[in-house]
Amino acid sequence: MNQYRWSSEIEFMSHATLKMDGKIFVLVPESEYRNMTAARPALPDFPGADAEGNFPAVQTGRVSVAREIIRRREAVGLSQRALAAAAQIRAETLNRIERAKVTADTATIAKIDRALKRAETTRQGR
Repeated sequence: MNQYRWSSEIEFMSHATLKMDGKIFVLVPESEYRNMTAARPALPDFPGADAEGNFPAVQTGRVSVAREIIRRREAVGLSQRALAAAAQIRAETLNRIERAKVTADTATIAKIDRALKRAETTRQGR
């Protein structure tokens, strides 16, 4: 038996789910599929070690935070703009954090984390 459910919420991309033979398929508009499959910017690279084998702590931390935010944001289908709005921070700020160009303060990271937790909870409740 096939089951079909449509979702069109502002925070997440429009999509539909289709259950066939116990498997769930996700249907998205063609334009969104093209955006998802287009080459996305590479994740920020971790810095290399110096001559003594030490890694720069600040830059390594920035990259680690950036990659985690990107992973979680993409997992729930949020754009940078949508996450920034949900976290009540500027999109430019989130962009610089995700590119590992700045060290975000604790309050900003907490806002981003809360927004991602809300999105993850909403996503799981579907």
